[in-house]
Amino acid sequence: MPSKKSHRVSVRRNLRNAPLRTKAKNLITSARTAIESNDLDNAQELVQNAVSALDKAAKKGAVHKSNASRRKSRIMTQLAEAKKGQ
Repeated sequence: MPSKKSHRVSVRRNLRNAPLRTKAKNLITSARTAIESNDLDNAQELVQNAVSALDKAAKKGAVHKSNASRRKSRIMTQLAEAKKGQ
């Protein structure tokens, strides 16, 4: 059972980190949607925004740096494959 103090700390951290994680997740989803619909000009910009959001979230500790790196790699690979297939 967590102590009262650790619970307060976790609530504070969740309030600080949740918006960063949510923003990154939403940007990744919109970038993947654009890639799948072959809107590659828009997808390029959305991928850059998603990478930026992941970097900011990792810098502030909302996600682990390896997690951010893996997600950035996957979305960049998807974009490259879509451009290659066009």
